[in-house]
Amino acid sequence: MEDWKRAWQSVVDAVGMDFDSRSSAPADAVEVGAIRRYVEPIELDCALHYDRAVACAYGYADVIAPYTASSTFTIPPMWQPGQETLFPTADRDAQPIKSAVKPAFPDFFPPFTGYFATDIDVDFVRPIHAGERVVRRGNTLLSCEPKETRVGRGAFLKFETEIVTDGGELISKMRTGMFLYTPHGEGA
Repeated sequence: MEDWKRAWQSVVDAVGMDFDSRSSAPADAVEVGAIRRYVEPIELDCALHYDRAVACAYGYADVIAPYTASSTFTIPPMWQPGQETLFPTADRDAQPIKSAVKPAFPDFFPPFTGYFATDIDVDFVRPIHAGERVVRRGNTLLSCEPKETRVGRGAFLKFETEIVTDGGELISKMRTGMFLYTPHGEGA
C-alpha cells in the first residue's frame, strides 16, 4: 500500500465513530420573518410558509419552513456581543477565527490542504415549525475511501447527522460527502 493511502488507515478504522456526540446550540428560534426572508428571493408562494391559519388548517402547529431551509436554522452563532472580533486582521482575504460551517477533524486525520463537498442526501421526517429551535445532533463517519483524483490524493468521506428539535424530536437525517485532499505538487 502506498504511504499516502496508509496515512488514511486511522480514518478508515474510525468508520462508525460519532465525531460530535453533543448537540450544537442554535442561534435562535425559527421566526416567521426568517422563513419569509428565505422564501422571498425564490418567490416560493406557498401559504404554508407565511399564513398561520392555512398551515394550521393543514394540521401544522404554525407556519412551516421549507424543507430546503432546515440546515440554515441549525447554524450556531458565529459571534456574540462581548467577544473579540471574528476576524484577526483587516486584510481583504482574512479568514474568520472560527466558523460554524467549516468542518473540524480530529488529530488522527492525515494532513490535507483542500476539501470540497461532493454530495448531500436528506431524509425528511417532518418540517420545522415557526417558534421551534433546531440543532444538529451527532456526526457519524459512515465511510472513508482513499483515492487519487485529478485534483490530488486524499479520501472521500461520508458523514451522517440528525436535525432535531431542542427537545430531541427528529426532523431529518442528513448524509454529506466530501473529498479531503492534498493537491498534486503540494507536499510529498
